[in-house]
Amino acid sequence: MSATMILLNGRIHTLNPQQPTATAVAMRHNRILAVGSDDEIRPLLAAGGEVVDLNGRCVTPGLVDAHVHFQHFALSLQRVDLRGTQSLDEALARVAAKLPTVHRSPTTDNWLQGRGWRVNDWGQTEFPTAAHLDAISKDVAICLNDHSGHAAWVNSCALRLAGIDGHRADPPGGQIQRDVNGVPTGILFEGAIDLVTRHIPQASNAQLVAAMREAQTTCWQVGLTGLHDFDGRACFVALQTLQQNGELGLRVVKNVPVYRLEYAIGVGLRSGFGDEWLRIGSVKIFADGALGPRTASMIAPYEGEPANFGIVVTDKEEMMNKASTASANGLSVTVHAIGDKANHDVLDVFEAVRNREAKAHASGAYPKLPRLRHRIEHVQIIHPADQHRLAQLDVIASMQPIHATSDMETAALHWGSRTKDSYAWRTMLNSGATLVFGSDAPIEKIDPLPGIHAAVSRRRADGSPGPEGWHPEQKLTMTETIHAFTTAAAITSGQEAQLGRIAPGMLADFTIFRRDIFTIPADELLEVSIDGTIVGGEFKHRTFS
Repeated sequence: MSATMILLNGRIHTLNPQQPTATAVAMRHNRILAVGSDDEIRPLLAAGGEVVDLNGRCVTPGLVDAHVHFQHFALSLQRVDLRGTQSLDEALARVAAKLPTVHRSPTTDNWLQGRGWRVNDWGQTEFPTAAHLDAISKDVAICLNDHSGHAAWVNSCALRLAGIDGHRADPPGGQIQRDVNGVPTGILFEGAIDLVTRHIPQASNAQLVAAMREAQTTCWQVGLTGLHDFDGRACFVALQTLQQNGELGLRVVKNVPVYRLEYAIGVGLRSGFGDEWLRIGSVKIFADGALGPRTASMIAPYEGEPANFGIVVTDKEEMMNKASTASANGLSVTVHAIGDKANHDVLDVFEAVRNREAKAHASGAYPKLPRLRHRIEHVQIIHPADQHRLAQLDVIASMQPIHATSDMETAALHWGSRTKDSYAWRTMLNSGATLVFGSDAPIEKIDPLPGIHAAVSRRRADGSPGPEGWHPEQKLTMTETIHAFTTAAAITSGQEAQLGRIAPGMLADFTIFRRDIFTIPADELLEVSIDGTIVGGEFKHRTFS
């Protein structure tokens, strides 16, 4: 059998323990035919096949972002980006600059959206208010999610459209911030955000498909060949439309929001259903909030806030019921848990679920189903007493390395000495847990390189907090980091027989770097360009001939 394309003269890191490195790889259409030296691979080329000279470029298995909100990421490319703003005035200036693009007539269809602000970046602890936004516009409703997505800053127009006033009670699992007189300030936490967002007109399927088409190109440009999505039904419908049109060029694992659990069970969906392009992942549950707005559920209170232990979004009893129901019907479960109390409670739930699964398998209730790949999203701080339990329960630690360097001052401010147990990638690996990486885009940039840099250096682009990095004992090697973006992603989705390694018979997904990321200094990683992205044996992004 001959190759339709061969890559030669490269530095190929296969992530295959039986053949860790090579210089060449042969593909036949969408699969890998052979891996080896230039001399071994060159004769395999079929007549009319393509030869690609890598000229020393570095190749890894295709990078996968294991935690993306793809619909929100796609739409965010069209909205106000407040990431990196250094002051409230700078944030307001960005909002004002975007406002002329919005139709100004005062109707419920007239909204300006954005995200990415963080008060700690502005050198303050007080939240902004609706009055700040009212000074920009009283006619256009404005809704701006914070960096974490667990708080929103809205203007008076948005509050009025949502019916939020001094008499409106806090919804379950949410909080309306109020001033000393009980008047809503314009800041909403957790479930209270829904009071506003339910009034924002939803993008049509055609609009979502168009936005995702653009976003997909962005993904290829940063080296991604796949992603695990955490948005809802509309996102799934748009992804199916792309696939049906032959336009889906990323391998997508679609997770199911827990509020759709009954429907998923009703039609008989199970984890792993689908094909190599689009498949069902896990049922997503929220255990708590986030660090930035101080809503992550904690065992001990936040520093300087003795009464604040965070917010429990889904109580333990309900979580147990949902997770058990999903598991019994062949659906794995993934839970957003950031605080140490949330992670503890989630692990208790998974321990009970694993015990029920073991009994069911022993009784023959569902012996033919594969072991479910349960996971925890974020695991941002975990109590020492719980650090061994993910491995013990075979629960995957789905983490985002860029969060560590992005959040380090905020974590130190609100968690104090407890930060030694936060963003603990080395601890997770050493415990034996599977560690998979993502970005949480659009909360962070979807680009994997900043995450790779954070994982191996524990430093920001400017070198802070110093040469050793933040809690340097948690650093990873480059091999461990790329494993978390490739092989571990395939394990998490049950696709390790087809993806995550460069080996004969595997799907031909590759990320091509201009320089060898395994040998250059960590300081230079952020300067490396992505020169090529191959998905299914086809170049989706290419900068060289």
